Parts: sequence; C-alpha cells; structure tokens
Amino acid sequence: MVRVKCVIAYEGTMFHGYQIQPSGRTVQGELERILTAMHKGEAVHVTASGRTDAKVHAVGQVLHFDTPYSLTATSWKKALNAQLPADIFVKNVALVSPQFHARFGVKTKEYRYRVLCTPERDPFRRHVTSHYPYPLDDDSMDAALKALIGTHDFSSFCASNTDVVDKVRTLSEAKLWRDGDELVFQFVGSGFLYNMVRILVGTLLEVGNGHRSPQSLPELLCKKDRTAAGKTAPPEGLFLWEVTYHNEEGTG
Repeated sequence: MVRVKCVIAYEGTMFHGYQIQPSGRTVQGELERILTAMHKGEAVHVTASGRTDAKVHAVGQVLHFDTPYSLTATSWKKALNAQLPADIFVKNVALVSPQFHARFGVKTKEYRYRVLCTPERDPFRRHVTSHYPYPLDDDSMDAALKALIGTHDFSSFCASNTDVVDKVRTLSEAKLWRDGDELVFQFVGSGFLYNMVRILVGTLLEVGNGHRSPQSLPELLCKKDRTAAGKTAPPEGLFLWEVTYHNEEGTG
C-alpha cells in the first residue's frame, strides 16, 4: 500500500462541512466517492487534518489516503482534478511514508478570517467574506489580539456544546491587517477548539466597535465562560489557510 498526501482547496458554500455525514453534501464525501470509483468499487477512506463546518473554506487543507495503485504524484493530481467538482481542487500531491498522518502529525494550523468593511454589502463577495458595515478601531483590536498570544485556557472562546474537556491551546501568532476594503484576521496555533476562531473574531469586532475594551481580554480568558465572550462570527469569512507537520516526508 502507498500513502498519498494531498493539499486541497475548497469553496465551502455548498458543503455541509468537510466531514462525511448521512445526509448533505460534504468535501470528504466527494473525495471518497471519486476515489472509490477509481478503485473499482473498493471503499477508500480519506483522513484530513481536521474538519471544517458548513460554509467554511480551505486554501490548504491536508489529507491522506492509502492505495494499492502505483501512480506518480503528478498522475494522482491530474486524475483527481479531472473528476472533482469545480468547488474542490487538489493543489499538491506527494507520496509519503506510512508514518505520515494528516491528523495526528499536525504541528500548526493557520486560520484566516476575512471581513468586508464597507457600508453596503457586496453580492459578489457574500460567500467568501463576512460583511461588517460599522466603523472599527484597528489599534484597539490589535492590542486585544496581543493578549491572546501564548498558552491559555480558551473555554470562553469555545462552543458550549463541545465535549472536549481540555480547552488549553497555544496561539503562536494572532494578527490583523487591511487588504483593500477587507479586514483580515490571522491565527496560528497548535490546535483550535470548536468555533474558537469565529468566537474570537466576534469578540474582537466588539472591541473594534467600542463595545468592549482591549484590556478586557485577559479577564475574559480567566472567566472560562462562553457567555462572557462575543457572538460567533458567521462561517463564510473563515478559511483554513495552512497546515504544517512535524514530519512531512514527501517522496514524490
């Protein structure tokens, strides 16, 4: 068996998330459907770095699967892209050692969240940005972001319906910048809780509009209370941007 590693991009608007489920179109479902057909009906399971929710996008999602076929990396890329729907694209393929694991070998993940900061909404960007028509103070949000860097218990920034017990995570980077009329938030860390980035963004926007002070973020972390944080930002502005690994081991 050969282990194949893929880096894929997808536009999440028409998906019920990455992870396969009994009903609803999913990224994993599309991939496994095509791979199973390529393997003459033999089921092929795809393992990804993690799941994304409905309407959330990816620029650099990573996955692997095992196959008895001895195709080159280039041939795998061409074969998959020839059959995948227009909202999924395989960017890179590598043949890796059996020790590589898309989920358990993750070193860091990077998420970006894009906010369209215009008085009027733009119908052409409605699927890939979250519209916010009110003034925002970038300096206040930047000051709040600095308080998030490091290792903290992020219970206040985790969906209340999660069953994860350990909510301690490490953020190595937390930044924002302007890209034309869009505001971009960047978060890099070793792992993220369910809805963590979207709750962080929702809270930071409250800092930006003056409803919450930048100095309140350390206290908010200490409270470990989801109800104390801001609203969960909409899914369409969120992108899984890049995943890095302790052991890449690409061989082709």
